[in-house]
Amino acid sequence: MQQENNEIKTNVEQNEFNNIHIKIDSVSKVFNQHAGNAVTALKDISLEIKEGEFIVILGPSGCGKSTLLRIISGLIKPTNGSVYIKGRKVEGPISDIGFIFQNPTLFKWRKVIENVLFPIDLMGKNVSEYKEKAQQLLDLTNLNGFENNYPKELSGGMQQRVSLCRALISSPHLLLMDEPFGALDALTRDTMNLELLRIWRSSKEKTVIFVTHSITEALFLADRVIILSCRPAVIQEVISENFPRPRTMGLKSLKEFNDITQKIYKIMLGNKM
Repeated sequence: MQQENNEIKTNVEQNEFNNIHIKIDSVSKVFNQHAGNAVTALKDISLEIKEGEFIVILGPSGCGKSTLLRIISGLIKPTNGSVYIKGRKVEGPISDIGFIFQNPTLFKWRKVIENVLFPIDLMGKNVSEYKEKAQQLLDLTNLNGFENNYPKELSGGMQQRVSLCRALISSPHLLLMDEPFGALDALTRDTMNLELLRIWRSSKEKTVIFVTHSITEALFLADRVIILSCRPAVIQEVISENFPRPRTMGLKSLKEFNDITQKIYKIMLGNKM
């Protein structure tokens, strides 16, 4: 009887999560909860993300965007609420996802190809079996010819491409990106946005959650833009005005794009414009 009840419960859970890759259920996060200087970063965040969606989390600096990303990845635990990935509750760090930070965090003593293969080495797998895939990723990101260079010999944009290759080497189903292009100049940032969308399409459109505080970057990349308020962060609004893909920089000159950009500005400024 107990086994039958467990099977029924499992079937109900599977039906509940059909077509939902990630479910964020009433997540809140309080830092220093038991101290006198407690800080509430996130408050009652709920969101469902479908497989293959490109989601951008947008909000002012310090509002809790990165905290939410780390909760999704299992790097930190929520104070309240839960996150489910493919129907399973996140209880700790997840190994089969890719995570890209604002800074490339490459090992300066490793060559480019060795940095890309590092996750495979870390997982104890046979690195030689992944060398062909690593080369394919380097080719995809226009890094062919730089396999044996060291990070210091690359530009900032090229280093982030290496980070992207490293995140993709293990074929993750989910890619988390924490303001990965924030430190780049405007032209390089635009180039990297185009590269990211091209690679996303070439990688069979994995689910991506991308954090930024740039409105135009968010709108250019996303299927949906999730706008967070100032701390304690709540979801202010979800923008779903999709533009056709593939996208080009010409999109930013369209009146509709600029109208929605102004709409988001007003939301983020509390309609004070």
